[in-house]
Amino acid sequence: MSKLLSTRFSNGAVHLSQLLLRLCFGGFIMTHGWPKLMNFSEYVKKFPDPIGLGQNVALGLTIFAEFFCGAFLVLGLLTRWATVPLIILMLVIIFVIHSADPLGKKEMAYMYLFAFIAILITGPGKYSVDGAIGK
Repeated sequence: MSKLLSTRFSNGAVHLSQLLLRLCFGGFIMTHGWPKLMNFSEYVKKFPDPIGLGQNVALGLTIFAEFFCGAFLVLGLLTRWATVPLIILMLVIIFVIHSADPLGKKEMAYMYLFAFIAILITGPGKYSVDGAIGK
């Protein structure tokens, strides 16, 4: 009980938290990209083109962010770079795709956005490929 009420933290706890954040949000975002990757031809027909690049390019960029950058997060490889496309994707979802929708419709995108920003700020942590390479 004293640990729950303590204001102290350890480096190990911080690194573990970074790992959990990366695994959770990287893994979950990959589940959004995988079906798009496997069924590209079906998705492209109905995929929105919010910034005027064409449906093929928009879907390709979305798959790159959701699946491949999500995989980089899970591995902790090029972690900070991998968050940038994910942050941009979430901003497009929030402010372009769902701009007129109520907060409840945008809530998941906001949660992903702030998790990716936290990962960008804190970095990959010790338990990552980046952490291993850094040594």
